[in-house]
Amino acid sequence: MLEAELLGLAKSGDKSALKNLLEANYNVVYGYLLKLTMNEDFTRDLTQETMTRAIVNIKKFKGESKFSTWLISIASNLFKDVVKKKGQNHEDIDEIVNLDAGKDVEKAVLTRERLMSLKKALASIPTEMRQAFILKHYYNYSYEEIAGILHCPIGTVRSRIHYSIKKLKSVLDGGISNE
Repeated sequence: MLEAELLGLAKSGDKSALKNLLEANYNVVYGYLLKLTMNEDFTRDLTQETMTRAIVNIKKFKGESKFSTWLISIASNLFKDVVKKKGQNHEDIDEIVNLDAGKDVEKAVLTRERLMSLKKALASIPTEMRQAFILKHYYNYSYEEIAGILHCPIGTVRSRIHYSIKKLKSVLDGGISNE
């Protein structure tokens, strides 16, 4: 069944259609939030809350974007709210990746070092820039779609992406830039 058909059924109260939509998009939301939070427990909580909000507000979905875009928008707003309330907390890198050091210790150490460098680089970018970067470079959203998700002008999206790339390059090249 097509997404549009499922949405029509879900908005008219069909729980099975809504369940299918949420299951089809769960990994997209989870992956997005994991890249933002860098913490599996926090990501699971935010993903669950995102899905709950989607269930409660399904009748408010206007259909002007893909369902996944709407879910990402909900997740982005939820993340922003939680970060404001709790402050940002990035847990240990082992929460992101479970390495089996017993097989190849050298490879595990190098992988952990690369991931720690990437985590440090991503953590050095302000939340707004990190969101725009992830939406563009991991999910291939257009500038217009990102502007809609983040509720900001397209020029702001372009600027955030540009400066996030500049900052990531600087950090990954060994220096921390304050630009």
